[in-house]
Amino acid sequence: MPSEKVYVNQPLTSRKIMALLDQNPDLKEINCPTSIYQRISPKYLEALEELGIEVKSIERKGRPRKYSQNDRMIVTKLLKEGKSPLQVSGQMNIPLKTVYYLKKDLNLKKGRKFKYNEKTRLNIKKMAKQGVSPKEISSRLQIPLRTVYYILKR
Repeated sequence: MPSEKVYVNQPLTSRKIMALLDQNPDLKEINCPTSIYQRISPKYLEALEELGIEVKSIERKGRPRKYSQNDRMIVTKLLKEGKSPLQVSGQMNIPLKTVYYLKKDLNLKKGRKFKYNEKTRLNIKKMAKQGVSPKEISSRLQIPLRTVYYILKR
């Protein structure tokens, strides 16, 4: 399908230029990575310029992004509303790992949320400092003994 813009990720040779012109008669712009642009012969650049074709170097490297900035904003909004990454993944129909990737600056941690709030955990630690045994803490607060040990360890 002929196009006015073409992206090239191989060095431009006379054969490659001719093939591009044959495939795209309305060609106006050739985009390529910086590393390839630096290796293009000045003669080729001049010849293409005379034909009205501009050769541009593109700084973007690597694979194009699959999810747009808009998708990132939606993920951020949903997470700030209090939805879990799993819920966001299901709602937007994207993999869970991608949700974590798209919003890594929110400091999301994989894994389960704490069952007991910060106040309860601080209370357990305070009781332990006062000399109350973990078994006694467990029975007073009706929390499993193993959980008490886990909270004290953290």
